[in-house]
Amino acid sequence: MRVAILDDYQRVALASADWSAVRSLADIDVFTEYIERTEALVRVLEPYDVVVAMRERTLFDASRLGQLPRLRLLVTTGMMNAAIDLEAAAARGVTVCGTGGSTMSTAELTWGLILALARHIPFEDRSMKLAGQAGGAALGIGAGWQRTVGTGLDGKQLGVVGLGRQGLAVAKIGRAFGMKLAAWSQNLDPAVAKKAHAKASSKDELFSSSDVVTVHYKLSPRSVGLVGAAELALMKPSAYLVNTSRGPLVDHGALVVYDVEPLPLSDPLRTAPNAVLTPHLGYVTDDAYHVFYGEAAQDIVAFAKGDPVRVLTA
Repeated sequence: MRVAILDDYQRVALASADWSAVRSLADIDVFTEYIERTEALVRVLEPYDVVVAMRERTLFDASRLGQLPRLRLLVTTGMMNAAIDLEAAAARGVTVCGTGGSTMSTAELTWGLILALARHIPFEDRSMKLAGQAGGAALGIGAGWQRTVGTGLDGKQLGVVGLGRQGLAVAKIGRAFGMKLAAWSQNLDPAVAKKAHAKASSKDELFSSSDVVTVHYKLSPRSVGLVGAAELALMKPSAYLVNTSRGPLVDHGALVVYDVEPLPLSDPLRTAPNAVLTPHLGYVTDDAYHVFYGEAAQDIVAFAKGDPVRVLTA
């Protein structure tokens, strides 16, 4: 049996878990670079019986799965992966298994981004470093030092779009910062909002009254473009929008967003002065990786023994 671990960008897959039980059954190869083209991906993966996919970095649609006749087990980190066609996998006899993950990693990143925006941390960090590289004497005393005024969060309103697991975690931290909470979703339960100390608001009310709007929504045909020109027009000029869910939740025609990963070097977001950008970091923590890769190894061993665990179905 041969196992391929895909998209190990940080080169930590093998160090994040004990793979000894898998090694006793199979050869393991790790691929650290993203393989974009279907022909190249199929050529690389053709010899493998098992593929471990890191979240949604690589697409496994019906076409790609149909070109991998040897594939028998596809493991995804996490228990949901929109990049895998589960019906096509089942039709081709491919078992798909998932793993657990980290509850707080995305919520923590959300607050990192909120604070980075509100206090202009990336801008000030970059200014200080660029001034140092240019030489302080050449630029004058104080060059690159303290050019922005931050926004305090205490007493401001945090608008949470989607009050599910992640939204609730973010809202809880918002209360610790002394923020007022408002929440909206298409099927918001007022009782859930009340328990979270959040005002159940209309969509328009949330966008018009919030100082920070944070989006925590599952991407689906119903939610594409959930945040569009109308919602953005309602926001205060001083307000911030944070999206740690999926790019297409925001209408690309109304605001520059991205849903292609890795982000092309020519993308205008790379030079946008009023944006804080990260790659897909929401789940990228040491704790999450220990769970991801540890349970991926368990999935492979269980499948080899004929008793697969954490099987995903359409």
